[in-house]
Amino acid sequence: MNHPHPRRELGAALLAAAIATFSFAANAADLTVSAAASLTNAFKELGPAFEAQNPGTTVVFNFASSDALLAQIAKGAPADVFASADQDAMDKADAQKVLAAGTRRNFVGNTLVMIVPSDSTLGLKGPADLAKLEVKRVAIGNPASVPVGRYTRGALEAAKLWGTVEPKAVMAQSVRQALDYVARGETEAGFVYATDAGIMKDKVKVVATIPTETSVTYPIAAVAGSPNPDAARKFLDFVLTPAAQAVLARYGFGKP
Repeated sequence: MNHPHPRRELGAALLAAAIATFSFAANAADLTVSAAASLTNAFKELGPAFEAQNPGTTVVFNFASSDALLAQIAKGAPADVFASADQDAMDKADAQKVLAAGTRRNFVGNTLVMIVPSDSTLGLKGPADLAKLEVKRVAIGNPASVPVGRYTRGALEAAKLWGTVEPKAVMAQSVRQALDYVARGETEAGFVYATDAGIMKDKVKVVATIPTETSVTYPIAAVAGSPNPDAARKFLDFVLTPAAQAVLARYGFGKP
């Protein structure tokens, strides 16, 4: 019977330990940024710029609706930075004590728009037209969990149109899902941010800019207990630099 060579076994164990240590060290340098779905394109461009300024740090993005991200963070999912599409989600994060004290700030603004498929022939000009019989489905972020849905509901309630539109609503789990529904022609209209409409100009067209009760501002903060607090604070500072703001502006985001 052949017995493994004890020295070889020890060598293998040391190698495994070294790999584990290296993996931990590599992961320790990751900066995990949980960000609202509407920030996807702009943040993916900002990531490499931040890494270039902070050698050794790798930015890992997690994009979803703001409320879904908060639920993940509250359950202990790793995150260093949380960027929300509305104050409501960040207020909830604050109430749940998942934010690092004193780090919250607003960093961009956006605009709510009504969109239709680019080949639409219904002649829809604004929310009041959604009462038309030809309009069967309207894509809206779920107000219970998606900031764009909360902005939409507030705007339609103020215009006394929520009762008309809600029965036709196809509830989306993120603003990007609402955008996809309209882009694929699965709904006759939808509500998204101007920045989302801007990335699909060939598939959707903006028919109206919708005034909102509260301005569309995006807060960002470091997460309490972040594994990488220094890098998290650097990222918060970074998104407010003129260079980062210029990138965000190119994607249609405004000043907070």
